[in-house]
Amino acid sequence: MSNASSNSSACKKKLYRYRPNAEPPLQTQRTSTRTKPEPCDPRSLERGVRQLLADKISGNLVGLWLLIPEHLRLGTWDLLRGWTQKPSERIEPRLALQLVHEAALCTTGIRERRALSQKGFELVNGLPFLASDVAVHELLAAHSVAAAQNLQVTLAKLRLASGHFSGKILALDPHRVRSYSKRQMRRHRSRATAKSIKVAQSFFVLDVDTHQPVCLTTGTSSRTVTQATPELLELTSRIFAAHQDVLVLADAEHFSAELLDQLHKQTQFQLLVPMPQQKTLLKQLQALPPELFTRRWAGFATAKRLYTPRRSEQGPFHQFIQRTGETPAAWEFKAFLATRDGDEVAALTDAFPKRWHVEEFFNANQALGWDRAGTQNLNIRYGQMSLALLAQATTQQLRQRLGEPFSDWDAAHLARAIFQGLDGDVRVTEDTIVVTYYNAPNADRLRQHYEGLPNKLHAQQIDPRIPWLCDFKLDFRFR
Repeated sequence: MSNASSNSSACKKKLYRYRPNAEPPLQTQRTSTRTKPEPCDPRSLERGVRQLLADKISGNLVGLWLLIPEHLRLGTWDLLRGWTQKPSERIEPRLALQLVHEAALCTTGIRERRALSQKGFELVNGLPFLASDVAVHELLAAHSVAAAQNLQVTLAKLRLASGHFSGKILALDPHRVRSYSKRQMRRHRSRATAKSIKVAQSFFVLDVDTHQPVCLTTGTSSRTVTQATPELLELTSRIFAAHQDVLVLADAEHFSAELLDQLHKQTQFQLLVPMPQQKTLLKQLQALPPELFTRRWAGFATAKRLYTPRRSEQGPFHQFIQRTGETPAAWEFKAFLATRDGDEVAALTDAFPKRWHVEEFFNANQALGWDRAGTQNLNIRYGQMSLALLAQATTQQLRQRLGEPFSDWDAAHLARAIFQGLDGDVRVTEDTIVVTYYNAPNADRLRQHYEGLPNKLHAQQIDPRIPWLCDFKLDFRFR
């Protein structure tokens, strides 16, 4: 009888192997040299998260928990569930959140080389482990370019409703970083005298009044600006569908008859682009009669006339010309083309100089994941770069809440000083996760925004429960 009972117990212990539709294990990075498959079904995930919370966590990555209130305010979790098309209890939205937080840390190779497990990083993503490169690769590869673009549009609409964009003046800019791929691909050169190199390229739209990115596209290095810009502006038009007469600033690389003709048909956008300083154009400008120009102030005069570029089928357009210098011997000319008429003085002296905010944006934020070239798989690149937009949006909200000097720090400085620079611990008290920071900088300001967080979120009509952390609430302490 005892033998039969023993055999029955042994069989029962193996029944879990025959569960219908069992989730395959996920490859996780346990240390910098060891990977391990872990169960990733919803029950195992919840059990692992609750066990980590019960064990308590100490580390220097708990600064990332300051982003959770911004995720709740922005609606990050709903965006990630929409992109993955999976419910909250599944692992896919949590893996996407891991990618968002990796971008916020501005660190490359963090899974294999640095192994961020056991420091509080995995728990902030609603995971009991750190997913490996293989698991992340499979997640990104399974989602299409269209899915990433829809994520960008939805995120930008939320930011527009929250006042992150003015929607009046936008800037286009191609962003290229060196690629060390062994593939055969078109090479680019930054200037005429530079050596051509392989690059990975992307194309951004920036709201120049708020210095915030709106959306982006990417592609192979053979894709030209003329080919990429219509798709980029189509994404932009989905975001600013209710806005009319939006001024779009471009650089000389965007000057082509084909592109001007395409944009002229889109009545929503007005394009202002500088004309390349070619010898033929300069001779035309120097031959213009002086009385055509209106002197605005000392050393600055403007003129405006109709102009049709060669091979254009939609012209004429409007050419804005600026002349600098007081005497004819010192005159210098520069011409711009606009797809619609307007005040050339305001366009040349107020609007167009704002375009240089694009360079300021890249200098401050490209470390989020836009300064390196990875795989040529566009599904993966679109997914990674789009999730980096989420990281930028939440860190920007955090900057605004903290004020100076945090608001003036670039992304890498914020990551080092806050996300990787605060020592603390995580524990649970009743239905609330309490994060305690020790010797945090500007603790009084942090205390003002984050102590008593559930009540603050309730006052803003935001549910304080965290869906990826078993619906616990979150609060902070500063010691």
